[in-house]
Amino acid sequence: MHMKACSTLLIIFSFMFQACGQTSNESPSKGEFSTSPKKVKPIINIKGNTIETRINTPPGFERTSAETHSFGEYLRQLPLKPDGTMVRYYNGIPKPNFNIYTAVVDLKIGERDLHQCADAVMRLRAEHLWSQKEFEKIHFNFTNGFRVDYSEWIKGKRIAVKGNDVSWYQAGSPSNTYKDFWKYMEIIFSYAGTLSLAKELTPIKTDQLQVGDVFIQGGSPGHAVIVVDVATKPETREKIFLLAQSYMPAQEIQILKNRNDKGISPWYSSGFGEVLETPEWTFTNMDLKRFE
Repeated sequence: MHMKACSTLLIIFSFMFQACGQTSNESPSKGEFSTSPKKVKPIINIKGNTIETRINTPPGFERTSAETHSFGEYLRQLPLKPDGTMVRYYNGIPKPNFNIYTAVVDLKIGERDLHQCADAVMRLRAEHLWSQKEFEKIHFNFTNGFRVDYSEWIKGKRIAVKGNDVSWYQAGSPSNTYKDFWKYMEIIFSYAGTLSLAKELTPIKTDQLQVGDVFIQGGSPGHAVIVVDVATKPETREKIFLLAQSYMPAQEIQILKNRNDKGISPWYSSGFGEVLETPEWTFTNMDLKRFE
């Protein structure tokens, strides 16, 4: 009996040793080996009211730096209407969102069918310069090549258009209110477009892309969209960007979705190759240009 008892105890101890030492399929005790996954911020922050605060970068990307009061900072800080707002045409009718845009810029566009694609690009450029009081830098060409300087406009001069002949004339006293500025822009909208703007801008390569650059095809119709933000991945220097547009008929500026890469939409990769597909137009890598 004594030998049997010892044998029985040995078996029990052997079983207990095997049970404690065997590999288990159970999860380790909380806090010992497991690590909690990091929370990933969604790309769209519905509470944000600017491009920078509404649209987060994808994991691993960081926004490029922008100098204070620069065009890049201005575009990044463009005000946005509440999430889910529909784009409105110049006449107040809403533009259906057939997977086209992810946000609407909160800027008035006037009540005439003028604020279209190239017009929106020129408007953003001019708005920034006007806000910085760099009035001498505000100038655009009509389609016939006539250069219209805002510095002449604020002297009280206006434009006379007779067929293809264009000239200045003195119409009143010097004035430089925002109302004056908007009247100037409506003249630009009326007689300039993608054809003229494409000739004014400087071609650049896509690997040099920065905030404020423009994808543009001059034509009738043509189209233009503007880069309103850029981010990079520090480890690889991979670059992504956001695009904004107006369209026909005249409509509010909208931040475009990326239908071809929903994982990073509304961001686009600068490594898109030869063709850049946007919801309402297809560009090529030769269509990227810059204001100088």
